[in-house]
Amino acid sequence: MSGLPAIAKDLSAALQPLRFASPVTHVYNPLDYAWPAHREYLLRFGQGSKEVVLLGMNPGPWGMAQTGVPFGEVAFVKEWLGIDSPVGRPPSEHPKRPVEGWACSRSEVSGRRVWSWAKERFETPERFFQRFFIANYCPLMFLESSGRNRTPDRLPASERKSLLNACDEALRLSVQELDPIWVIGVGRFAESSARRALEGTGVRVASILHPSPANPAANRDWQAQARAQLADLGIDA
Repeated sequence: MSGLPAIAKDLSAALQPLRFASPVTHVYNPLDYAWPAHREYLLRFGQGSKEVVLLGMNPGPWGMAQTGVPFGEVAFVKEWLGIDSPVGRPPSEHPKRPVEGWACSRSEVSGRRVWSWAKERFETPERFFQRFFIANYCPLMFLESSGRNRTPDRLPASERKSLLNACDEALRLSVQELDPIWVIGVGRFAESSARRALEGTGVRVASILHPSPANPAANRDWQAQARAQLADLGIDA
């Protein structure tokens, strides 16, 4: 195994021993239970040099947690990307956040917004992935007892250190493989993570608005705002 699949496997192995205290009660690792789907995504779309890597923070409960694909809203992953490899289940599953894989009927708004833009602008996955690639900085999803997402930036510093070190290294290796001009954080956390991990590499780093509906600005035509932000950087999108 080589390339992005090998980097993902090594990252998954590096994160496996980590433990997270309350309020985190469950940790999902789609690089493990959804590995066939994630591997298919990397092999089909993560080959060759890219102009831009769009970098998310970590999986959402109705996106990558269900499909193994970053921002992986189920319908778009199945119908547009054409990925349908098996998705298993995490060893310890939160009752309010079941992993149903391709049977999941919930739609992740962030993922739907991202992939809707890609489809409307580029029409086919092949045209989109000639220039772009989408990845997540951290592959783990953290859940509290209520089922609420706990994002990596809200973990205690003592728990973040080993996590961020492993994710930084995986990002550096992925950028070596993809050789992009830009790494664009989808949101500020991803941007700051990329700036830290890629310092001194010469890769340009910036960010665009995160498409989460929890962000009021993103509910006002996120696609138009993201395209304008990319255009300001000189990226035709």
